[in-house]
Amino acid sequence: MTGLVHLRSAGASVLLDASGPGVPAVLHWGPDLGSALPDASAFVPARARSAPDVAVPLTLLAGGVGSTQHRPALRGGPPWAPHWELTEAQADDQAARLTCRAHAAGLVLRTDLLLDDAGVLIVRHELHNAGRTAYILDRLGVVLPLPSGATELLDLTGRWCRERHPQRLDWSAQGTWSRDSRHGRTGHDASLLLVAGTPGFGNRHGDVRGLHLAWSGDQTTWAERRPDGRAVLGAAEQLGAGEVVLAPGESYRTPDVLAVWSGDGLDGVSRRLHQHVRARPGHPRTPRPVVLNTWEAVYFDHRLERLTGLADVAASLGVERFVLDDGWFLHRRNDRAGLGDWTVDPDVWPDGLNPLVDHVRGLGMEFGLWVEPEMVNEDSDLYRAHPDWVLRAGDALPDPWRHQQVLDLAVPAAWEHLLDRLDELLRDHDIAYLKWDHNRDLIETGHDGRPGVHAQTLAVYRMLDELRRRHPGVEIESCASGGARVDLGILARTDRVWASDTNDALERQTIQRWTQLLLPPELVGSHVGPPRAHTTGRTHDLSFRGATALFGHFGIEWDVSAVAHDERARLAALVATYRRHRALLHSGEVVHADHPDPAAAVHGVVAADRSEALFAYVALASTAAEVPGPARLPGLDQASSYRIDVVDTGGTAFVVEQAAPGWWPAEGAPGPVLTGSFLDLVGLPMPVLGPEQAVVLHLTRV
Repeated sequence: MTGLVHLRSAGASVLLDASGPGVPAVLHWGPDLGSALPDASAFVPARARSAPDVAVPLTLLAGGVGSTQHRPALRGGPPWAPHWELTEAQADDQAARLTCRAHAAGLVLRTDLLLDDAGVLIVRHELHNAGRTAYILDRLGVVLPLPSGATELLDLTGRWCRERHPQRLDWSAQGTWSRDSRHGRTGHDASLLLVAGTPGFGNRHGDVRGLHLAWSGDQTTWAERRPDGRAVLGAAEQLGAGEVVLAPGESYRTPDVLAVWSGDGLDGVSRRLHQHVRARPGHPRTPRPVVLNTWEAVYFDHRLERLTGLADVAASLGVERFVLDDGWFLHRRNDRAGLGDWTVDPDVWPDGLNPLVDHVRGLGMEFGLWVEPEMVNEDSDLYRAHPDWVLRAGDALPDPWRHQQVLDLAVPAAWEHLLDRLDELLRDHDIAYLKWDHNRDLIETGHDGRPGVHAQTLAVYRMLDELRRRHPGVEIESCASGGARVDLGILARTDRVWASDTNDALERQTIQRWTQLLLPPELVGSHVGPPRAHTTGRTHDLSFRGATALFGHFGIEWDVSAVAHDERARLAALVATYRRHRALLHSGEVVHADHPDPAAAVHGVVAADRSEALFAYVALASTAAEVPGPARLPGLDQASSYRIDVVDTGGTAFVVEQAAPGWWPAEGAPGPVLTGSFLDLVGLPMPVLGPEQAVVLHLTRV
């Protein structure tokens, strides 16, 4: 056998014991160990008094026969306890492929590990049934070890319009912390990343490790600490009873697990993940256009003259992509009917959609369209013709959700029908963008008498892949009741996510910050809504809404045709600000200060060459201090000097003259020049802001 396998990249190391005879063990996952390999015996712990007579390695499958008492990464049968032999190990500096066989069981396990140029470890298993009988798979996941000092956990949870809120757990005690998602999609409460680190780790400090499962269906992540002193992180697809049965000759491949180590806190995790995501071949390379979505402007009020008027105003503001939302297709006068009937409604559009498309294109904007292909209303021609095309556990339909059911896309005829309708729609119209929605969880999700989430997820992936093959110029947004399908599985096939159905800027501050733990800003749709948010009733000034929406893929969700002239001018200035700075926002390093005031947040984007940066100081609530303390601005070149200018985000954040700090530039005057080390180590005094106000600063190296 190969012996020790050492993967190294970007200051990170993964060390595996591939000396056999069984499944390899990960000896180290974390900071770079250097070129000299340590002796494997340095990783062998002392043996407990009441324990096996030999030291038991913590393998890539964790628990199981001949292993530890950890939760096993592989469960299934028969046989339920395969004995594995390592038969092949191939490796280079950054990648390894390991093959193990359970000869008596007729099973083959192939494991691929890649430590990419960003230092992100990508791990996947493939289980092949080489035997003569069926093998029922209950779980196959990826498990990686943690150091003993990782005693604090962080993951995310949420609900509709409040997605991705962090929660922390003191994890110094023994036991298992498990997060299961059974939504049939990633879920509003998805953990996104499960992070373990040293106590009190923050944005810019702490030794942390995190896992993300690149999968859009049911899933589970867990952290486990056993009495033997060893701890692990794990992730796997969550399979229902009998959902995956491998006939002889069949295989199951796990979703990719992305594992990230950082020695400098959560920003280090994001830096690696963003670099990984941006290196994908299909990552958007063109400037992210300003979007106007019509939903909160017109809802179901689809009239050509109404929408062309809205498009005229949008173009005058600098909008570059006009998206027609729900309501354009057959029978769709409300949300109770029409899903599944993807034909332009002649009663609403007697001349079809092309008059609107042509008008939008004539204004120099792209045209986009909302669809929800995976769903069907019972009040639709499609359901009346094919009630058998609905996912269900038995004869009865699942409980309705938003008056809709889920099409069973694992039925070949249903899949072909839907693909044909979408293909025809894209052929017949000059559509550059699809907003692909998914407005319910999958419950009682049955296919051919067994759970159907696995097959449904793969069918959706195949459809998106085929549409992109046929229409490579069309971009697709993943929307799922807002942010209920945000993961790198769906983003391998789409171009951005809709982070939440709320445009409330205060809610969005948290939602966008934690969505960007995984995703760079250019993949996160972020729109300016009307002054009063329709999901929460909160009212915010345009400057706060603008400062929030700026740090993402910027757009507008607002009836701009009804906006007064002076506010329309402010909005146009905000659009211009985004267009001026988007190259920086969508290529730079995302940073977050560890600000001491819980009522405030400091975040920004710093250019890769440290030549410029954009920072926001955000008052999330009223502060206990009469005057806020300095805000430290991290990530800059310590030896360089930077000019500081205030950015127009649609108006002034504060009106009291005395509220400005001493360095604040007079109108039209250049800002002060300070060194990167001063801005990082000392920081800038901030204006006295009221709750839910923000200022944005542009720093330019001089």
